[in-house]
Amino acid sequence: MTRVAAIDCGTNSIRLLVADVPATGAHTDLLRRMEVVRLGEGVDATGRLAPQAIERTRVVLAEYAATARELGATVVRMVATSASRDAANRADFEDMVVTTLGRAPDVVPGREEAELSFLGATASLDAAAAAHGVRAARSVDIGCVRLTERHLHGDPPSAEQVRRAEDDIRAALAEVTAEVPVLEAASLVGLAGSVTTVAALALELPAYDPDAIHGSRIEVAAVREVTAYLLAATRERRAALPVMHPGRVDVIGAGALVLRVVMDEFGLDEVVVSEHDILDGIALRLARR
Repeated sequence: MTRVAAIDCGTNSIRLLVADVPATGAHTDLLRRMEVVRLGEGVDATGRLAPQAIERTRVVLAEYAATARELGATVVRMVATSASRDAANRADFEDMVVTTLGRAPDVVPGREEAELSFLGATASLDAAAAAHGVRAARSVDIGCVRLTERHLHGDPPSAEQVRRAEDDIRAALAEVTAEVPVLEAASLVGLAGSVTTVAALALELPAYDPDAIHGSRIEVAAVREVTAYLLAATRERRAALPVMHPGRVDVIGAGALVLRVVMDEFGLDEVVVSEHDILDGIALRLARR
């Protein structure tokens, strides 16, 4: 049994998992935390990480580092993805992490991000799926923060803004299908905050409930309905939804739109929702590499 600390730093949030991972079988969570720091604020337009975004990330990372030590994690890995991967001043971010965490972050390429996400998402859903591994992967820049900053400026966004966002997503999916045989996939597994929030809304949960969300199957009609509602709602109405994390209020419309367009473009009837993702993949690989 290995006690590990996994840190995932994305464009919108930074998350921590401290878990006991056996040589085989399921891992046991000791602690999960998520804070929205929006490291990728403005990076799509400027190509640089904003100093205030790096500072927000530093404050939370210092807390995570202390927590990992207190819980006795013997190995720690921090993985950083899209925002830091693309930034011209990535070295500023990496220097901050070394000073705060005591080790450099792994700014992983899209292929490894996909592998870790696939490992984490499928490990608890279906052993057969996990055994097959990643056959093909393609990372594209259509995350909820980027799409919101590019297109969805109204409150709520206009039909023309939504149309431009849809066109952006479809163009990115064309890049995906050029490299990934998407139509050969048997199932769509959706993960991370946008998908799980859409699922919580589709399930009409009175509060965010990871146990109810994990493994749920959401039909495309429900995804369309939730997406239409979110894109038509004002910020105030979105913030009032009982399952909505405050850090997702501004970007959830774009995240839902990505899921809806993916399902429509590929003719998918349902999405299987996973509460486990790249964070779990980092933890599993740490203990079993």
